[in-house]
Amino acid sequence: MINTSNNPASIFSSDDLNAATGNHSPAKRLYILQEIQILEIFIAITVFIAIHSLTQKKRHGLPVWPGLGMLPSLLLNGLPSNLYEWLTNVLLHQNGTFRFKGPCLSSLNCVITSDPRNLEYILKTNFPNFPKGHYFHDTVRDLLGDGIFSVDDETWQRQRKTASIEFHSTKFRQLTTESLLELVHGRLLLVLEEAINKSSPIDLQDILLRLTFDNVCMIAFGVDPGCLSPDLPEIPFAKAFEDATEATVLRFVTPTCVWKAMRFMNLGMERKLTISIKGVDEFADNVIRTRKKELSLHCDDDQKTKKRSDLLTVFMRLKDDNGQPFSDKFLRDICVNFILAGRDTSSVALSWFFWLLDRNPVVEERILEEICKVVGQREEQVIKRKGEIESCLIFKPEEIKKMEYLQAALSEALRLYPSVPVDHKEVIEDDIFPDGTVLKKGTKVIYAIYAMGRMEAIWGEDCKDFKPERWLRDGRFMSESAYKFTAFNGGPRLCLGKDFAYYQMKFVAASIIYRYRVKVVEDHPVVPKLALTMYMKHGLKVNLYRRHETEIMKYMKIS
Repeated sequence: MINTSNNPASIFSSDDLNAATGNHSPAKRLYILQEIQILEIFIAITVFIAIHSLTQKKRHGLPVWPGLGMLPSLLLNGLPSNLYEWLTNVLLHQNGTFRFKGPCLSSLNCVITSDPRNLEYILKTNFPNFPKGHYFHDTVRDLLGDGIFSVDDETWQRQRKTASIEFHSTKFRQLTTESLLELVHGRLLLVLEEAINKSSPIDLQDILLRLTFDNVCMIAFGVDPGCLSPDLPEIPFAKAFEDATEATVLRFVTPTCVWKAMRFMNLGMERKLTISIKGVDEFADNVIRTRKKELSLHCDDDQKTKKRSDLLTVFMRLKDDNGQPFSDKFLRDICVNFILAGRDTSSVALSWFFWLLDRNPVVEERILEEICKVVGQREEQVIKRKGEIESCLIFKPEEIKKMEYLQAALSEALRLYPSVPVDHKEVIEDDIFPDGTVLKKGTKVIYAIYAMGRMEAIWGEDCKDFKPERWLRDGRFMSESAYKFTAFNGGPRLCLGKDFAYYQMKFVAASIIYRYRVKVVEDHPVVPKLALTMYMKHGLKVNLYRRHETEIMKYMKIS
């Protein structure tokens, strides 16, 4: 029978209480009731916090939890899946800009934007107020040192000026085109032919990384590591470099105090980073030592050494502000930074490009048609009269330049899958973005390049479609504003190697497409990896098929 007295304990029968307590003591019953009340209060507080945090989602884009900020959303939804898609969805619902609130006193608080007006303001209009900043430099310094991508002010200006002069020199341009031709025809095509002969799938991303790694080492160090040799050897430096970039990016999603403590104790990802950087340093130190010896022995009589135009040799010949040669540490930083820029960006872009072609065969057909028409304009005969494809055909620089639809398709791949998906700046003085976002001194700013390619406000309703035609005007390639298409950055930090990157990608893509059909292995998972550049997490497993001569001949004009 229910007791209806005002005593809260009356809602329970004495039998219930006796069963719970094991005896009839009033003190025991009171103790149980107090525990029930504490539990009710705890549940009420928890529900209140959850409701309050979730109501913040409409205002801030994500739930804001007391003490933890938005970190639970990042850990539960962002990192386990596709972080870049997750960020894109948040930005879409927040009109292109939102504040990420990390745990109290953490380094994760920042403003994230994909608004072209804000990017132009950051990268050009008020460029001096948005350097890379101390936080970025401190986070990547173990790997990139004081190289061009991690520093600001005079150190950055000096490196950029020297590199710019060299990039635009005739000798350097000749070196880059000759080394690329040698690598594609002397190694890449041989490796691809071997895969066809064995009828076995290959990891195209790995092959392309090997190609660009060999190429950039020739350009930066003047040495050939031989990554793309027929037996595809594992190069310790290449493996160490890739591991180091992966471990470095994890610092950006880890509170600074945590990763610095892990570094001090040499634990986890920081232990891996330390080991990897030792591998990078050993390779760089050995190359620098060897080059110094070469220059000291042959500087007076070896004309070949004098004509070297790799970046390492160029910087070795220069002096610092005190008239002294640059230190080995500085030379190491220069080369490691340019390897990061030249190796990962082009190979990653080409990987996503070939994946997109597999999903869009009409685009592949149009590229093949353009290649054949360009080659068909040659005066000499490029197709044997009996109909065989000239397997040793080499594209000329002027022919690569004419492949405008191919450049449009590569740009479209970079729009959807930029090699550098996000970039970082820091605010020096209080400021306001063009969209009205207030920025306090010291605020970290992330501009989401990946998300920009998926904004209807920027690219229209078909923004998620792979559509090279959006880059063409009357059949000619027309580039977009660097603040709308930011794959090569913009303003004073516009990529110095942009023209070479396009040439490299076009030459490699045309050489493959002319000879082979590239088909992604069925059910192969393709998702981006969390790294400084947007690798495919599982590589790109493909099967290659020789292009039948009839596919070429239907587009080729034979005299």
